[in-house]
Amino acid sequence: MTKTMIDTSAHNPAAALSDIQARIAAAAREAGRDPDSVHLIAVTKTFAADDILPVLAAGHRLFGENRVQEAKAKWPALRLRYPDLALHLIGPLQSNKTREAVELFDAIHTVDRPKIAKAIAEEQARLGKRLALFIQVNTGEEPQKAGIAPKDTAAFLAHCRDLGLDIAGLMCIPPVEEEPAVHFAFLAKLARDLGLSGLSMGMSGDFEAAAQFGATHIRVGSAIFGHR
Repeated sequence: MTKTMIDTSAHNPAAALSDIQARIAAAAREAGRDPDSVHLIAVTKTFAADDILPVLAAGHRLFGENRVQEAKAKWPALRLRYPDLALHLIGPLQSNKTREAVELFDAIHTVDRPKIAKAIAEEQARLGKRLALFIQVNTGEEPQKAGIAPKDTAAFLAHCRDLGLDIAGLMCIPPVEEEPAVHFAFLAKLARDLGLSGLSMGMSGDFEAAAQFGATHIRVGSAIFGHR
């Protein structure tokens, strides 16, 4: 079978960004929310600096990366040009990359085990820097997926606070085969029960549902930059 090649040369990231921002705002208003309470993280995993520049030029300043090493290779130079940008780590963090992560990022969305929490606390103290942190919750309780089990979240939150960490909220990645809205609603209730206001949830395929269920941070990559 001959593989069909898709021409992505006409893709316009700045136009796509504007469209997604409008759709998020509409979904938030429909749910009775202030659109300004929803922050769009443009996910730049695998995209080069030249791919990111049109979105920066359009005025967007909030970006997400999945890997520390990839971010380290391209974002310091971009920060020199756009010092007001914010960079969030949305992928798994290995303990041996914690120092670089705390140096480079403004927020980490994947705090998911005591070892990482302790490492972040130590690096923040060393650098005199405080990041916004999200606890990743494994809402589907999938054995192959990272994240704290829902029943353990309260205890882990207390542990993080004992370490002096600023926990902004919770994050989830719903199971691929399940309705994401169910997981968004679950995460929102869990956050309310724990007195947390931040909700990092929603990606390219479900960001409007996430906005309706209370997401404060939505992580969108391919819908902005095109298929990887």
